[in-house]
Amino acid sequence: MLEGDKTINEIASKYDLLPKSLQQWKKQFLENAVLAFDKSAVVQEYKEEIETLKKEKDAIAKKLGEVIVERDWAVGKLQSLDLSIKREIVDSEGSVQAQIKVPSLNKRLELLGMSKTAYYYKPVIPFNSDGDKKLLDAIDEIHTEYPYYGTRRMVVELKKRGFNVGRKLVKKAYEYLGIQALYPKPKTTIANRLDYKYPYLLEEFKDDNGSVQIDKPNVV
Repeated sequence: MLEGDKTINEIASKYDLLPKSLQQWKKQFLENAVLAFDKSAVVQEYKEEIETLKKEKDAIAKKLGEVIVERDWAVGKLQSLDLSIKREIVDSEGSVQAQIKVPSLNKRLELLGMSKTAYYYKPVIPFNSDGDKKLLDAIDEIHTEYPYYGTRRMVVELKKRGFNVGRKLVKKAYEYLGIQALYPKPKTTIANRLDYKYPYLLEEFKDDNGSVQIDKPNVV
């Protein structure tokens, strides 16, 4: 077709093509003919494009590294928070979060280093009911009057006042209130600093391990 020996219609009929397609191909070839004869220009163009892509890749890699460092630092700070604060963060859905895509519950727990068991756990508050509070008031009143009562005598006194309790519960109440019965503590021997301290005469019979070794009679 470039030589002009045959018309476009003749060439289109010979190769079962549309004349319009041949015209478009001829136009494209003429516009890029320089690439077919001057390879150095093509190579230089690709080199410049590769160099540009390489610089963009390096910039992205650097930015990604900074983001990873910042992310690890933030995750470390989050995982060191108190359990109650972590639970508040997981449950919070403020105005800022409404504008962005919030991660799933599993992902949020993973970022905070928090298990599902810890998230769903509801702590049991001891002596929180009205009956428990009345029991604590009664124990405090009895202990004030009889500070030498232990758990056994306290149980007896509480049952007289209508409380059906055992020693185990009373012991927990003592620990919760921070009280204990007053009684004489064991008194061991108290050395007098002014007394003469006699030396240990078997010191010379000790071996390397510090044990006294007596291997024959009439030595000590």
